[in-house]
Amino acid sequence: MPKNIFSRVQSRSLTRHHKIAMAGVATLGAVAIGVSAVPSGASTKTTTEAAQPAAVAYSNQQIKDVKASVTDQMAGASLKAEQIAAKKKADAAAAAKKKAAAEAAKKKAEAARQAKEAASRAAKRAEVKKAAAKKSYPNNLDGWIRESLDIMKKHGIPGSYDGIKRNIIRESSGNPKAINNWDINAINGIPSKGLLQVIPPTFKTWHVPGTSWNIYDPVANITAACNYAADKYGSMDNVDSAY
Repeated sequence: MPKNIFSRVQSRSLTRHHKIAMAGVATLGAVAIGVSAVPSGASTKTTTEAAQPAAVAYSNQQIKDVKASVTDQMAGASLKAEQIAAKKKADAAAAAKKKAAAEAAKKKAEAARQAKEAASRAAKRAEVKKAAAKKSYPNNLDGWIRESLDIMKKHGIPGSYDGIKRNIIRESSGNPKAINNWDINAINGIPSKGLLQVIPPTFKTWHVPGTSWNIYDPVANITAACNYAADKYGSMDNVDSAY
């Protein structure tokens, strides 16, 4: 067979696998040349290995965790700020309430003090008015009878000026220190005394509040005697003799 024909046959007979194998051989040859060019003391790593970049690992989970952590920190800081603000607000409200209560108590105490002072002034004015309005009576038979009549009126004890004076003149002639030492009362050791000749037990029993406990006091003697006569006779006006 002619040579050129063999060459064409041989060329046509190279399959795709043959071509790949040949390319691999060529590559290995280039690598061998590269290795032989490296000095004996240098690293024996191939240029192909040196050119490969370092592997980097990526994780979506890590990014999510970092994001969640930052979010939690921000939320915690916000919550803490809100709590601090709420506490300040509550403290301010409590302080305001305490201040208001103190002011209210102060005002109440001041009002009570003013009311007490006003009551005291009113009482003093009433006393002064009462003293000014107190009726004055002359220190004589007329004055004694009139003062006794005013007291009797307050206590609802009946009697008239004429009826009282008439009995006083008959019993003591108008002498407030008169005393009977001869009648049956005197014999029994309890003599009649004063303007209307009242024995001590009767005076004590029918004594009228607001008058003296001294049986010789003119007003006290008249008022007690009229009180007794009102109970026994209806009024001193109805008495015309020893009673």
